[in-house]
Amino acid sequence: MKTSTINQILSGPISNQEIVIQGWVRFFRNDQFVIVNDGSTIKTIQLVLNASDYETEFLNKINVGAAVRAKGELVESSGRGQACELKVTSFEILGESNPDEFPIQPKKHSLEFLREKSHLRVRTNTFAAIFRIRHAMTFAVHQFFNDREFFNIHTPIITASDCEGAGEMFRVSTFEPNKAPLNEEGNIDWEKDFFGKEASLTVSGQLNGELAAMALGKIYTFGPTFRAENSNTSRHLAEFWMIEPEVAFHDLKDNIDLAEEFMKYCVQYALDKCKDDLDFLDNRLADEEKLLPQNKRQEMTLIEKLKFITENNFARVTYTEAFDILKNSKPNKKGKFVYPVKDWGIDLQSEHEKFLVEKHFKKPVVVTDYPAEIKAFYMKLNEDGKTVAAMDVLVPGIGEIIGGSQREEDLEKLKSAIAKFDIPEEDIWWYLETRQFGTAIHSGFGLGFERLLLFVTGMGNIRDVIPFPRAPKLADF
Repeated sequence: MKTSTINQILSGPISNQEIVIQGWVRFFRNDQFVIVNDGSTIKTIQLVLNASDYETEFLNKINVGAAVRAKGELVESSGRGQACELKVTSFEILGESNPDEFPIQPKKHSLEFLREKSHLRVRTNTFAAIFRIRHAMTFAVHQFFNDREFFNIHTPIITASDCEGAGEMFRVSTFEPNKAPLNEEGNIDWEKDFFGKEASLTVSGQLNGELAAMALGKIYTFGPTFRAENSNTSRHLAEFWMIEPEVAFHDLKDNIDLAEEFMKYCVQYALDKCKDDLDFLDNRLADEEKLLPQNKRQEMTLIEKLKFITENNFARVTYTEAFDILKNSKPNKKGKFVYPVKDWGIDLQSEHEKFLVEKHFKKPVVVTDYPAEIKAFYMKLNEDGKTVAAMDVLVPGIGEIIGGSQREEDLEKLKSAIAKFDIPEEDIWWYLETRQFGTAIHSGFGLGFERLLLFVTGMGNIRDVIPFPRAPKLADF
């Protein structure tokens, strides 16, 4: 007999039919009622056993965490909070669970504790909900771009170029530690390594994406990226996923329009497809907020924050306008900002971004035309010679969630920029060459997938929205 998922069962009619379900025990009481979840939904189903049909030794093995299979009749339930239950005719324990050793018990566990149990934490309601939403958001990303005739491009994970120019990259080599051959200058002779040059894990697929866009028109990448930044904050991972569209013949305004449409689509998709999980996370966040002082509480619930995206047109402001707003703001004048806003050219901090979104504009904000000195080499230089056609999308709670720009299509200006960033031309000759053959204006942006998930789920630590986080001193599981 075909197995039914709990999601299928609860979504359909109660027709007293015989069904088979499989899942994991969440709770067992009175030697009769077994609460089971199978991961298909946040919801559980109650199995009703006839205790007299089973020996005590068998019943003692029905513990939290055990994997079970049951066959029986789906009937209306007389219990509160459940529409149906399974009247069991056949019950099997597929995998036992030792109640004295199983760490995920039916009680509240701290997120810090659960990070140490990443191999088991998805058994909890919180993380099962997060990873179902992660799947839904993955599907939404591909659906959005596919519906708009974008082509998905798989860009290299191993690269010889540093897209961001930051140098915080993981090296890829076949040399044994402390046995790398040296050249005449006493430096490592990378020509003798596997790739014949120094290679690293990629920090972005953008540069390769640009190449594809100049032939296919509209492309997007969705893959893993790596940063060797020695940061242990709640906002950083060493391995994470990036979504990076690149579009030929798009200027900065077109890029902003695409980013706003994309953000709204993903959030609306979550609201439409992940209602039960979002309601659970919304209630969880509300319970946590009650424990905080009034001045530390969020002004919006999770659902309100998501609708804040879908129901508002994004404000658009230049960096210079944003700088003036921040400089003249009450928090800045009263010294409330940790990073005071004094001189034009500073990089905006999270506290500044949150002020613009949550206090000043009270809607999502797109900041454009940043100082060239604080942005990447590939961004198009504006006519003023001091700003670039960059844009950042800011949302409540997170701050910057999308960063992008119109790319510099002028070969000489691009060469000048890479010289300022001390990037050897021979390292990205192929990138420069695209500006010689049919160059055109083009734009793109990057969205860190885990940042999107932080926003959609309301979680506070980025390590809680990826199944097995990688960070400094953390590569378990």
